[in-house]
Amino acid sequence: MSTKLHRRHFLRGTGALIALPALESIGFRMFASPTPKATDGVPKRAVFMGMGFGVTKETWYPDLKDTGAGYKLTEGLAPLARHKKDFTVLQGCSNQYSNEAHWGSTFWLTGANRYSVPGQNMANSISVDQVIAQNLGRDTRFASMQLDSSDGSASGHGPGLSLAWDQRGKPVAGMNDPLQVFHKLFSADDLPLAQRQAAIAEKRSVLDAVFTEAKRVQRGLTKTDNDKLDEYFQGIRDIETRLGKDEDWLDVPKAKAPMAEPAPGLKGRDEIEIMYNLIVAALQTDSTRVLTYRLPGQELLKSMGVTLSAHNISHYSPGERMEASKARDKAHAELLTGLIDKLKATKEADGSSLFDHTALAFGSNISSIHYLDNCPTILTGGGANLKLGQHLALPKDTPLCNVWLTMLQGLGIQTERHGDSSGVVKELLA
Repeated sequence: MSTKLHRRHFLRGTGALIALPALESIGFRMFASPTPKATDGVPKRAVFMGMGFGVTKETWYPDLKDTGAGYKLTEGLAPLARHKKDFTVLQGCSNQYSNEAHWGSTFWLTGANRYSVPGQNMANSISVDQVIAQNLGRDTRFASMQLDSSDGSASGHGPGLSLAWDQRGKPVAGMNDPLQVFHKLFSADDLPLAQRQAAIAEKRSVLDAVFTEAKRVQRGLTKTDNDKLDEYFQGIRDIETRLGKDEDWLDVPKAKAPMAEPAPGLKGRDEIEIMYNLIVAALQTDSTRVLTYRLPGQELLKSMGVTLSAHNISHYSPGERMEASKARDKAHAELLTGLIDKLKATKEADGSSLFDHTALAFGSNISSIHYLDNCPTILTGGGANLKLGQHLALPKDTPLCNVWLTMLQGLGIQTERHGDSSGVVKELLA
């Protein structure tokens, strides 16, 4: 194969152009990176919400010696007082391979070793929400939904497009506009059914042609490039899977929205509140059973009238920065309280509440400042059958993935490990 091909090399299929990944064998070395639907009973759901830069450790964490159900709520957790029996605070957990002090969500749900793939400067693995989606997402219109922050890395989240990473450790894109989320969930497609079927058929035709030509390109590649092309093939298969799911739901009308359409341009606290309402609406209508939300931090502070950056506040010391950090913690707790209120108030067909069947995790991979140990973690909701209403101080550097593994098993997903887990957290078992 000639190695003098231009970098902008494309696979051509039925009039479409789809770019190849950068392959060293055809002259791309210089650009290469270092590298329907019914279920028996009430379904279980899962929600994960990550807050980027972490918390104010002096006022958020309960005293390590004050454990069990009778612990005293701290200043940072005080707004959650009326739900104290319904959430558990954990201390002592961390992701052992994390070493980036500004990456609050990149490895939060994966526990991956970023250097596990030789020759790459970052690798990730599947996030716990996507493991759940593979099991709970088969019977819903959307296997999972990813909500993203409106301010990205400014809030300390690190690389990624949402909290979610697929089975190949690739980032899953999220939506950061509440209006976009609303329309995806509830707005009908105005195209006639036949046209939508034809559009899916055309996309399948493109993929078939691309797959055939990619196979031809594969001849003569190096092992490194074959590995890259295998990832490319998997990406095509993932698209085929999504097309299949779209096809399954073509003739099923979207659910009627249980809430009004959001106003455009919401930011900060208003954005978070409406995203929480959309989470409840998505679960309530069984449009999806798995959601993640990478929370905004910078925009939250702006909406609170704070002029300091989220980064500077995370590097607080006594004074203005610390007071702003504490105010941010209080705002998050108030918003979480409101979400729990809504989950409890939303009734299932059998009279139970949405809260009773939803497992919800709130936290960050960063504790505060540049500390990556003792990840702040709150668990609530009855979906995973966990022991709630307590403060748990686990041994230092307990794998955070032990918590995720416990949740997975509590949701009825039979798996023996996740990320760097070493076992379940027995103290969480109800």
